[in-house]
Amino acid sequence: MTTLLAAVATAALLAGCADAGGLDGDLVDDWAAPPVAGPFTPAAGVCQVADFVDVVTLAAYAPVDCAAPHRVETVHVGAFPAGRPAPPPGGSAELRGAFADCDARATGHVGADWRVGRLRLAVAVPSGAGWTAGARWYRCDLTEVSTAEAAATVVVRTGSLRDALRGPSPLRLGCQQARSRGGSVRTLLPVDCATRHDAEFVGVWRAPDRPYPTRAADWAPLYAGCRSVLGRYVRVPDDADLRFRSGVVVRPPGQGRWRVGDRGVRCYLWLDDRTVTGSLRGAGPAALPVRTR
Repeated sequence: MTTLLAAVATAALLAGCADAGGLDGDLVDDWAAPPVAGPFTPAAGVCQVADFVDVVTLAAYAPVDCAAPHRVETVHVGAFPAGRPAPPPGGSAELRGAFADCDARATGHVGADWRVGRLRLAVAVPSGAGWTAGARWYRCDLTEVSTAEAAATVVVRTGSLRDALRGPSPLRLGCQQARSRGGSVRTLLPVDCATRHDAEFVGVWRAPDRPYPTRAADWAPLYAGCRSVLGRYVRVPDDADLRFRSGVVVRPPGQGRWRVGDRGVRCYLWLDDRTVTGSLRGAGPAALPVRTR
């Protein structure tokens, strides 16, 4: 009898093992293999609450939807060529190439040269540890700032900058009131064009690939370039008389930005002897006559 009960129990166990509800009973071989761990890469089309930093770590990466209050918007993420043992330094060909790509991407994102607005473009790269782990990305970040002048502060904004400059926009640079001293403009303050003012943003001149201007002779090409931009903006002849029609204010990028390849110079007309109301865009020679003294 004991032998019979043992045989029945053994058969029941075998039957139970054979019925796994449609599974083969192996708890390992049917699981998909886990993905291979790879280096951290940030996303494009998201924003950051924190201020821009030029070196991004995974621990500090905290993307938010751009509808939320933020300080930075990532418009593109590109990739450096493989081969470098460390992130490229400022002034390197790789970083200059990254900035040129970001420059074009940012312009496409906002709908016009981002420099015609109160915007700042910067390139972020991985940390040294991230680079060692295989990260080869660069991040193109746009930030709204309070002014295009040197004393700018970051604006906390909501909403994406996509197409922000494609038409009329409060971000666009326009009429200005100059604060001058010793015959030169120290600061430009944005004003409504309907109010009396003495300066106006006229466009961007792309400087050639030369060292950053430090001497008076180095600045001459920048002034000549901005005068040509001014002439096209107002629709006056770009000739020897142009310097007698209006002064010009040039605002190149800072020396650090120049090293990474930023060559966009903001240009302004400046009426050092009078004020006007309304924009001088397309106004012609009658609105900007040659001054005889």
